[in-house]
Amino acid sequence: MRILGIDPGTGILGFGVIDVSAGGKLSMVTAGVITTPAHTPLEDRLVEIYDGLTEIIGETKPQVMSIEKLFFARNVTTAMSVSHARGVAMLAGSKGGLEISEYTPLQIKQTLTGYGKADKKQVQEMVKIQLGLKQIPRPDDAADALAAAITHSLMSRVQTQ
Repeated sequence: MRILGIDPGTGILGFGVIDVSAGGKLSMVTAGVITTPAHTPLEDRLVEIYDGLTEIIGETKPQVMSIEKLFFARNVTTAMSVSHARGVAMLAGSKGGLEISEYTPLQIKQTLTGYGKADKKQVQEMVKIQLGLKQIPRPDDAADALAAAITHSLMSRVQTQ
């Protein structure tokens, strides 16, 4: 199974693609970010995100998209912006024929580290370990997207048992 993980954001959207072998071994295919210029109109930024994700889906051919849910935000403006990016990402996934699964930050932290209040460094270290990487993936948004993908791989194993 190939999973595309998404860490949504309008300025920086993280993505990470992993393969899950029949034995459950995880490997990273690619990871990175889609960035949009800060003072660009929102609709133009969303088109960039959609086009970028459509290209990634076309190149990597995942079956599933695992996207972080917006669970809580102190800043309403930021929450709205992230919600727009999430919607566009989900649209790109749906149009690409992907099954879409959503996980809260708490679920991702709990699944990867066993502790729902783990900090970013702990989650990133577990991403590195789970994927057998020499270094933590950079930037942070890419590592967070890989964490979403790993979460889906582990959660789907639990659900099929």
